[in-house]
Amino acid sequence: MINELKIFNTLDRKKVLFEPIDCQNVRVYACGPTVYSYAHIGNARMAVVCDLLIRALRFKYEKVTYTSNITDIDDKIISAARKENVTIDKITEKFLKIYNSDMSILGVNKPDLQPKATEHINDMINLIQKLIKNNNAYVAKKHVLFHVPSYEFYGCLSKRSKDEQISGSRVEVAPFKKYSGDFVLWKPSIKDEPGWESPWGFGRPGWHLECSAMSEYCLGLPFDIHAGGIDLTFPHHENEIAQSCSITPDKKPQSFAKYWFHNGFVLSGGEKMSKSLGNIKLVNQLTKTYPGETIRLALLSSHYRQPLNWTNDILKQSQNMLNKFYRVLKNHEHDENSLMTKELISEDLINAIFDDLNTPKALAVLNKLLSQYQLADHKEKKRLRSIIINSGSFLGFLNANPSEWLGFKKSNDMEDTKYIEELILKRNEARKKKDFVSADNIREKLKQMGIEIEDLNFKTQWRKVEKD
Repeated sequence: MINELKIFNTLDRKKVLFEPIDCQNVRVYACGPTVYSYAHIGNARMAVVCDLLIRALRFKYEKVTYTSNITDIDDKIISAARKENVTIDKITEKFLKIYNSDMSILGVNKPDLQPKATEHINDMINLIQKLIKNNNAYVAKKHVLFHVPSYEFYGCLSKRSKDEQISGSRVEVAPFKKYSGDFVLWKPSIKDEPGWESPWGFGRPGWHLECSAMSEYCLGLPFDIHAGGIDLTFPHHENEIAQSCSITPDKKPQSFAKYWFHNGFVLSGGEKMSKSLGNIKLVNQLTKTYPGETIRLALLSSHYRQPLNWTNDILKQSQNMLNKFYRVLKNHEHDENSLMTKELISEDLINAIFDDLNTPKALAVLNKLLSQYQLADHKEKKRLRSIIINSGSFLGFLNANPSEWLGFKKSNDMEDTKYIEELILKRNEARKKKDFVSADNIREKLKQMGIEIEDLNFKTQWRKVEKD
C-alpha cells in the first residue's frame, strides 16, 4: 500500500503530511539560477532534489505546475557583461542555454514555466506600488525600500532575532534607511547600467522582489510549495514572505506559500561550496568525466536536508553502483521492456520517497531488488528487471542501454573489429576443446590490445577499455 506523502516544512520545523491547496493543480515554485556563469554542483543539487519532488508529486497528483525562475538582471550579470564587452542578454542567453543543457544531462526535467525577471518588470513595479500604498515601503534617494518593522511576522521562516536579522542580511548600510534591516525593492541604475523607467526613476528591481512578483504571476497566491537551497532561507525567502504577505488580507506567511522546502548545502573540504570561496565544482566540467546518471546518484546518495560533502569517492561509489546494476541487467537487455507505469514501480521505493524524499532508503530498496533478481529464475528475472528499471527510472537512473553504458560497442575500424572477433572465435573454440591454456592466452592478448571480454548467455561480448 502506498503511504501518504510527507515533507519537511521549514516554516513549522517538522515533517508534515502534504495536503495540497487544490488537488486538481498542485503548484510549486523554486528559485532558479542567476545566469552569469556556469552552474556548480551546489546549484545542481537543488535542481535535482526539486526534480525528484516533482516526480513524487506527479506520481500522486494528475496535474502539477512547476515554476522555476531565471534571474537575468543582477549586479553580477552586469559585471560579467562589462567584462565580456557584450549586452546582458548575450551573457544570460549563453549561460541559460548551458544551464538547461547541464540539468538535462543530470536527468532534470525542464520546469513547466521558466519565467525571466526582465519579462516581469511591470509586475514588480505594480507590487511595489501596492506596498507603498499599504505603508510597507517608502521612497528615499531614488530607492524604494521595504520597511521591515511594518511586517509583524518578519523572521517567521528563519526564526532569527532582530539582531540576527540585521547581521545576517548583508544589506547595504545607507543613511536614508528608516531601519537598518530595510531592504531594496527598486534601485537607480547609474552610468551605463541597464534599467527600466518607473515612477521612481530609471532603475532596476531588487533581487528579492523578483521571485515575489514572478511566483504570484505564474501560480497565483497562495501556492503549495516554495523550494530552494537552505542558504536562501534568510534573507531571500524571509523577504519574499514579507513582500508578498504584507498586502494580503491576513498577512500570515501561509498566504504566500503553504510549505517551504529546503535542501542542504554541498560541502567541499568541509566548507560550503560557493563561487566566492573558490571551491566550486562545475557541472559542465564534471559531465565531461562522469555520466549524468552518476552525478545525479551522487547528489541523491544522502538525504536532501543533510549537508553533502562532495568528493571523488562519492562519484566513484555512484559509478560503481550503477555499473553493478547495468552489468546484471545486461543479461536480459534484449527482452522487450515494459512501458513506464506506476504498477511497475516498487511500492517500497515509492514509500521511501514519500517519506520526505528519503533517497538513502529508496536506494537500499533498489539494491534489495537487485539481490532478489540475481537469485530468481528466468521468468521471475524478467518481471523483476522491469520493476528495477522502472523504479530506477522514477529516481532518474537506469535509462541507458546496458551494453552502451558498459562500453560494449564495436570498433569504428572494421579491420580491427574483424581481427578481434576472429580471436574471440578462436578462444571460444579452444574453450569447447577444454584447451584453457590457449583460451587464457588469447584473453591476455586481447587485454593487451585494450579489449575486455565478457561471457554471458553463451555469447561473448567485448569492449574497448583504456589501457593502464
